[in-house]
Amino acid sequence: MNQPLPPTPSPKKGGGERAGSLAPAASAGASSVLSPSLLRGGVGEGFYDAVVIGAGPAGAVAARELARRGCSVLLVDKSHFPRPKVCGCCVNGAAGESLRRLGLSHVLANGVQLRDVRIGAGRHAASVKLPGGVSLSREAFDAALVCEAVKCGVQLREGVTAKLGEPNAGTREVFVGQESVRAKVVVVASGLSGNDAMPEAGSRIGAGVVVAADLVPPFFGPGTIFMATGRGGYVGLVRVEDGRLDVAAAFDVAFVKAQGGLGLAAEAVLGEVGWPRVLGLAELPWKGTPALTRRAKALAGERWFAIGDAAGYVEPFTGEGMAWAIASAATIAPIAARAVQHWDDAHRRAWESAHHRVIGQRQRVCWVVSRVLRSPTLTTAVVRTLSALPILSRPVVRALNRSSASRSHGTPV
Repeated sequence: MNQPLPPTPSPKKGGGERAGSLAPAASAGASSVLSPSLLRGGVGEGFYDAVVIGAGPAGAVAARELARRGCSVLLVDKSHFPRPKVCGCCVNGAAGESLRRLGLSHVLANGVQLRDVRIGAGRHAASVKLPGGVSLSREAFDAALVCEAVKCGVQLREGVTAKLGEPNAGTREVFVGQESVRAKVVVVASGLSGNDAMPEAGSRIGAGVVVAADLVPPFFGPGTIFMATGRGGYVGLVRVEDGRLDVAAAFDVAFVKAQGGLGLAAEAVLGEVGWPRVLGLAELPWKGTPALTRRAKALAGERWFAIGDAAGYVEPFTGEGMAWAIASAATIAPIAARAVQHWDDAHRRAWESAHHRVIGQRQRVCWVVSRVLRSPTLTTAVVRTLSALPILSRPVVRALNRSSASRSHGTPV
């Protein structure tokens, strides 16, 4: 016979009358500075309405939205915040609009406004106007979102890994470090390596590094995303809020091996387009990622949902990754909140359908762009065309930056 569930602990702040009722969002003027005194804590009573594994943008926003609906939430991440992370420092117009509708636009206040993207192929270049967006270091962005989650009553556990366990007595077990907790619902937002997502054959790997402000050539001015494309991959460069240059790349594995490393591969691609050298770029501490393009084996199961990169990923171009993360978090929140009240397999199907509609269609656009970038001849032809007729870029730019049709807390995001 199943044992009765222990009582659900009330959230520290922002708890609603019941799971599913929405507490007010933080005011636009709220501070986004991470306060260590707010964030430390243990596992508590060991039972939660929801456990969120991974405190990146998708996980932090999902945890916040669940807490605003009255759920008790534990948010777990293997890192301590703020923590450095290279990729994903561009937040495009779609992501910015989603954050605004969630009452979170203030977390972007210190970001650098983005005006355009400059694409280089061979010795040709084209500039494409962007309809908004900012560049903001992941240290600042992720920490601000985690702080907002904690303000709404989310309990944060840092510096520990979490693993999905088996369903039991109307809950799902989660192993948090050496401890075990139970939750009515688990949201897996643990990134590319989460949820056993399978990489696509021939997928490129990601790489990145941050260059100190005093080492950045003046050519790479703020407000522009510089995208150098080459025969073995592409390299994106953009200034962030403190003047540093964030460098993020996608490379063929064979190209990295042939060049002798990630930094040397980046220098080779930049050399192909003739842009200024960043002194010492190859010697900096580059970080790599697993294969980028991958498909999740499943988007959901009994009492769990995968969101963000853990739900599948396609090589992004100019900030789409953040848009997918925020949109998936906003979309899963009302579904997961209903699942907390009463689990039914219909919730799994609802998430699969919503993910296909909200995220899948957007990722297909990036998939097409990534395939074009794999052909130097085709990429050069496109860049030459755009340099003469930049208006031709508008349909793709519009598709990548349009606001999602999903609805969360009664507001389209």
